[in-house]
This record gives sequence, C-alpha cells and structure tokens, in this order.
Amino acid sequence: MGDELIDICDESNNLINVQKMKSEAHEKGLWHRATHIWVYNSKGEILLQLRAKGKLLFPDVWDVSVGGHVSAGEDPITSGLREIEEEIGLKAKKEDLEFFQIRKIKAVYKNIKNNEFSYIYFLKFDGDTKKLKVQDEEIQEIKFIPIKKIEEELKTNSKKYLPHGDYWLEMINEIKKRIKNITP
Repeated sequence: MGDELIDICDESNNLINVQKMKSEAHEKGLWHRATHIWVYNSKGEILLQLRAKGKLLFPDVWDVSVGGHVSAGEDPITSGLREIEEEIGLKAKKEDLEFFQIRKIKAVYKNIKNNEFSYIYFLKFDGDTKKLKVQDEEIQEIKFIPIKKIEEELKTNSKKYLPHGDYWLEMINEIKKRIKNITP
C-alpha cells in the first residue's frame, strides 16, 4: 500500500522516459499504467476484493479481483502476475491470463487524481478461496459473488462498489461470454 516508483506516460499511453513516485503522479494527475485482473469461476461468480479501510483511494468498497500500479521498468503482464500473488496469494503464469484491453481511466477521489491506462486481464480460477492469502494492508476480504447478485446490487446499492460506472457491466458481460452454460 506504500508509495512506489512508477513510469509516467503521455495521454496516448506512450512512456516518456520519466519516473515519479505514485503519490506525486496522483497529486499532479500524471498518466501512468495499472493492471486489473478479473478472476471468475465456472459457476458464474466473480472474485471481488473488499478494499482495506486504510486505502487512500476508495476504501471499504468492493472492487475488481486484483489490481495495482505497474512499477517502474515493469511490463503490465509481469505487474499483473506480481499483484495476483501479492494481493491474494495465487501463483499464476502468463498463459493463465487472457488479455482483454487497455482502458483509459480518469478518476478523482478527494485530492487524488488517478489518471491511468489499465491493462485488463481475465483469469479463470475454480480453486478454493480459503487456500488463498489476502494482503491485509490492501484487502479486508475476498469472495466469489454470483454475477446475478453483483448486477442486482449495482442497480440497488451501487455505493458498495468502487464507482467504475459502465466498466462493471462491460466486464460482467465479457465474463459471461467466457463462462459456459451461464444464463444471462
């Protein structure tokens, strides 16, 4: 959860050979890279994390399975694999991740300007979450939640979830395409 050195990019996601601390990038609204890994299972559930109460950005809400900033000199897939292991204790390989897209995200929370290019991956995991170990500084809890329940709560109680807007529905629809025998 601490500060880290990250690469800075321009508004078109080109690295500009500048590195700054994450805190400075957030203070000044500098563009940088992040990874989001959406973990799902064959039962039609998505693994979500309840963000730690001490997080500077959007504490105490449900969010994408795993996410984090790409460290300076690191490529997005290596970052994603590192974050999966750090945040939930799951060892994954490159071939386990399915790249989906790069999403340009501008978010402001209190005095933090988070301008990032999120590299989005999917990971199918049918294992037991009780065998996973969460990073306490980052996450309070992880659990598989049925897609139908997430969709319902986004309509009726969206404050429980990080305000990603249409991103939630887009990712849910993409996961539905990847799960066989799931009803819409």
